[in-house]
Amino acid sequence: MAKEIIHTDKAPAAIGAYSQAVKAGDTVYLSGQIPLDPVTMTVVEGGFAAEAHQVFKNLKAVCEAAGGSLDQIVKLNAFLTDLSNFATFNEVMSQYMSQPFPARAAIGVASLPKGVQVEADAVMVLGN
Repeated sequence: MAKEIIHTDKAPAAIGAYSQAVKAGDTVYLSGQIPLDPVTMTVVEGGFAAEAHQVFKNLKAVCEAAGGSLDQIVKLNAFLTDLSNFATFNEVMSQYMSQPFPARAAIGVASLPKGVQVEADAVMVLGN
């Protein structure tokens, strides 16, 4: 099966040896998104909620570039540097995705790139 590299200027450019997403068949594997503004490539300000919103905006842009939407995500992994922000993450997520929600893991981590508080990656299946 051939793989297709997904790229959009509406999400931050990859800052390492990875692609924003890879499509294999009807499945799209989205790389982790941190709260970078895609224009300035700087971390958004405003605390955890602002960071979480930017993460979902970035994921949305990559989903759309692949021909899908956030509601086609079947698995989401959330990485939080402080699990006390879990409720806020849930609240923000519910503003971008509707029920039925995807399967999900929330993982507490010691640190994330650029000192951000949240990162999320996902798997999307097109046509569902």
